[in-house]
Amino acid sequence: MFQETKMLLFGTAGIPVSTTDRSTEAGITRIKELGLGCMEMEFVRGVYMGKEKASNVKKVAEQEGVKLTVHAPYFINLSSAEPEKVSASKQRILNSARIGAIAGAKSVTFHPAYYMGKPVQEVYKKVKEALLEITETLRNEKIEIDIRPETTGKGSQFGTLDEIINLSQEIQGVKLCIDFSHLYARNTGKWNSYAEFMDILNRVEAGLGASVLKDMHLHTSGIEYTPKGERRHLVVQDPGNEFNYKELMRTLRDKGVGGFLICESPNLEKDALLFKKVYEEV
Repeated sequence: MFQETKMLLFGTAGIPVSTTDRSTEAGITRIKELGLGCMEMEFVRGVYMGKEKASNVKKVAEQEGVKLTVHAPYFINLSSAEPEKVSASKQRILNSARIGAIAGAKSVTFHPAYYMGKPVQEVYKKVKEALLEITETLRNEKIEIDIRPETTGKGSQFGTLDEIINLSQEIQGVKLCIDFSHLYARNTGKWNSYAEFMDILNRVEAGLGASVLKDMHLHTSGIEYTPKGERRHLVVQDPGNEFNYKELMRTLRDKGVGGFLICESPNLEKDALLFKKVYEEV
């Protein structure tokens, strides 16, 4: 929907920690001061931003030259056996998209569903049906924002790389959000080398075309995992973090990836700046 960003912008998942005034507008200004290029608005506990506030956020972001994305609420399960929970999940995504669009955000990402012991194809079908409804509603409302289901960090969650690529292939208005740390944790330490990161991007390119690589929504951080997958996000230089962020930055640079790289580390801006520094030096 949007013109390709073409360059890779680095930013934080939410208002930078060092922001004195904890408003979204102040967070955007702080992003600019830090020399970063984007910020993700975290609606993870609910969409509590009103239309007037969102309009002001857009004004500040345009003034500062900072691009915005959105993370929709965590309480989403498009494959729930309870129809009311599926309906509520769709509304959370729609409300995130509506407010995000008013704020000028380029995309909204979310964790789509849980398998809950159901066959994989059954869950895929339910998620696809829900996303078809969501994208149709947004088109009817003339809302332009990319809907981006995210690769998830646990085997119990819907959101493998192939599932997210396939949804993007099959549904107009759906793109993908790749969380490299999630893929690493979900696969208990695999997909953590230059060759493996390049394989991920090559699979995206093969499935969706080379132009998609210029318009990516990416997440990464330090991460701890168990045999079941993701446990918690870590500071990148935490001794317990073995995620190979330096090789990821080299891969993104070599492949010419553009778009947004959102840091979800506990020390948001420090690690976002570290990613940017490593990316520029490799």
